[in-house]
Amino acid sequence: MLFQLNDVQKSYSRRGEAVTALAAASLNIAAGEYVALVGASGSGKTTLLSILGGMLAPSEGRVLFEGQSLYDLSMVERAQLRRERIGFVFQTFNLIPYLTALENVQTPMLLSDVPEEVQRIRAMLLLERVGLGQRMEHKPSELSTGQQQRVALARTLANDPRVILADEPTGNLDPMMREEVLRILGEFNQEGRTIVVVTHDPSVAHHAGRVLRMVEGKVSEERTRKVA
Repeated sequence: MLFQLNDVQKSYSRRGEAVTALAAASLNIAAGEYVALVGASGSGKTTLLSILGGMLAPSEGRVLFEGQSLYDLSMVERAQLRRERIGFVFQTFNLIPYLTALENVQTPMLLSDVPEEVQRIRAMLLLERVGLGQRMEHKPSELSTGQQQRVALARTLANDPRVILADEPTGNLDPMMREEVLRILGEFNQEGRTIVVVTHDPSVAHHAGRVLRMVEGKVSEERTRKVA
């Protein structure tokens, strides 16, 4: 099992009152699954995604990643695990504005001490894969919104992660670009990568093989199907 959550809870204080963002969640996510987390704003979707990604320690419970207790690792060890095993995709892309598309895709490999020539070749291949072979030297401000998200997807694959966690990856895109991004995520899943996507859009969730609905911090299984 890739992820195992056992009675995981996340609470915090707001204006002196205790708020439960995630309520005693227990769930398993197997390697190679495509899972959608759906629910209204404030239901706990992003909290759960952040906990899965090793970025937000739970208040209670255990989170296991490949059988290892994720939050028993040091911050440095978790950062290394994220760098090597987990890719992130965000609604806001988080591209570095003064770097070209090619340089943005190279950045994760630079942090992993990959040789510069290998970085460049791999980044070029990844940009070709997402249809941006003619836009490698363009900076984010010179790219459309959909092109920026495709740069972000290419960057996600830079260190060949086995898991991709995506937070509203199509939220800022028009319908055509949304379908293109979903097609790319589907390809990533078909290659054996585990995909967990947060969305409020039913058409996005439809692409997943398993849908988990979140309501006020509680997780319930809504649908499981085999994706062709």
